[in-house]
Amino acid sequence: MFKDLFQKKKYATVPSSSSAKTQDDRPKREIPEGLMNRCPKCGNIQFSKELEKNLKVCSTCGHHFRLNALERIAMTLDEGRLFEIDADLVSEDPLEFPGYKSKLEQQKISSGLKDAVVTGEGAIGGMDVVIGVMSFDFFSGSMGSVVGEKVTRAIELAHAKRLPLLLFSTSGGARMQESILSLMQMAKTSAALAKFQQDGGLFVSVFTDPTLGGVSASFASLGDYILAEPGAIVGFAGRIVIEQTIRQKLPDNFQTAEFNLQHGQLDKVVHRKDMRTFLIKLLDMHVGKGEQTDG
Repeated sequence: MFKDLFQKKKYATVPSSSSAKTQDDRPKREIPEGLMNRCPKCGNIQFSKELEKNLKVCSTCGHHFRLNALERIAMTLDEGRLFEIDADLVSEDPLEFPGYKSKLEQQKISSGLKDAVVTGEGAIGGMDVVIGVMSFDFFSGSMGSVVGEKVTRAIELAHAKRLPLLLFSTSGGARMQESILSLMQMAKTSAALAKFQQDGGLFVSVFTDPTLGGVSASFASLGDYILAEPGAIVGFAGRIVIEQTIRQKLPDNFQTAEFNLQHGQLDKVVHRKDMRTFLIKLLDMHVGKGEQTDG
């Protein structure tokens, strides 16, 4: 009797219509891809449209997101207008490197470019320039025969027309699939620049994140003015390779634009929102709007 009195009764729970649906059954909200962006430096999440309005610079910490070549051209040249040259040059597979041809096709589709640099003529503040803009989203901005050839032709065009030369660099280094042919581009571009500068040509080089290897060791470091965006990684070998070689811990800010400026490797670190204005002042100081000739 007492046993039955204190014994727990079993109850069956009848789910209500509102709670009968499991979490998996509930309609899921789908966030469109590309709607939001997370800053890799501070973690701040912001709308992509707002980020683009801010020139792809984080509004919280000032981190400069990478730009592709077309984005850079749009925010640098007057009305974003570029008269492209050598657009028909495309990389081949001279050494028949395994898988290289298929990777080239994949890179063209994913980046919308034919190679890692876009070159041409345009104007900045009403002053004509020859410009080259590298894009990290094509084969990590690696320099192969086509990149070296297009940069060299841009230098020669600036030389022939007596126009200032502006190059925005970003690269992981020489393109290993082209081996010695890619390394030869370092000498070719540097030789063309030497002739251009000996005849009084103005070359403004801008480092963007990252610029490493053969590009930083050749034309990118030969500017009459060498600028960089804040936080851009600039150097030759990667941090891990250097630490393993010298067996020492490197400073946390090693190879940043600010570190390079402090050690005399750059002339100025320029915020993206100030870059176009700074370039206009620089060009006006050297050539002005009324001093250019068509050669």
